[in-house]
Amino acid sequence: MTQSSNPEGKVPTRRMSFEASLQQLPRHFAADGDLISSHVAAGLSAVFPDGEDFFVRSVRHFRGQVSDPDLKRQVAGFIGQEAMHGREHRAFNRRLDELGYPTKRVEWITKRGLAVRERLFSAKANLAATAALEHFTATLAELVLTSEQTREQFGHAAVRDLFVWHALEESEHKAVAFDVYKAVGGSERVRVMTMTILRYGFVVGMTAQVLCSLAGDRKTYRRGELRRSWRRFRQSPIMRREVWLQLCDYDRPDFHPADRDTTALVESWREELFGEKGSLNDKLVTSAA
Repeated sequence: MTQSSNPEGKVPTRRMSFEASLQQLPRHFAADGDLISSHVAAGLSAVFPDGEDFFVRSVRHFRGQVSDPDLKRQVAGFIGQEAMHGREHRAFNRRLDELGYPTKRVEWITKRGLAVRERLFSAKANLAATAALEHFTATLAELVLTSEQTREQFGHAAVRDLFVWHALEESEHKAVAFDVYKAVGGSERVRVMTMTILRYGFVVGMTAQVLCSLAGDRKTYRRGELRRSWRRFRQSPIMRREVWLQLCDYDRPDFHPADRDTTALVESWREELFGEKGSLNDKLVTSAA
């Protein structure tokens, strides 16, 4: 019997379009033109499209083995949401590429790396990786939705809107991959071991990626710029110890994504973004529950 972080079973696929609003994006779009924050946001976006495709393949592989009707419905929503995330972040990445960020190169590396993983590991091991990485995205999503400082760091309104929408939907489907993994008999040992490896691997990989991206930016070499930006970034909520501890919580034997009840948070942001006067209704192409 699976728990649910989304008691109503709502994982709606919203067809969005942010591309037009991203066309006037400046080179350093983060708040106050911040160097590191711009590269971190670009680095995250660069791995999202092919990462989301991997998540979809991992969950879809076991779709036929899911018998619970609520979970089956949530799997369908999960697939729809992740497909839209991939599409919109590709549009963002195209604009970032035009601005000189290495997003297309990172997309290529991510795609090839995940293809190798899928050849080497079993479908269930890849589902374990998806469940672990979904905890990463859920943790970051909760930070975005609860911390005004984090939202402000995105700077440009179009980038902030893109990441807030993404955060809402990651929160809506945060337990789906985990529940599918449990439903198909995934082991606890593999679940925890996978997260332990990915927790360090993801942080090291993202750090290396951002450093390489910064190395190709002329602003990095302006006297004092990198030092000032690092001082600001160290004060970012994403650098707080609580975020790391939330990621480590996944290792608990009785862990479930629903243990952190974000129901009220999700409902609040649904209304804020897509209610009668929702701030993102103008980006909504069509909506299907």
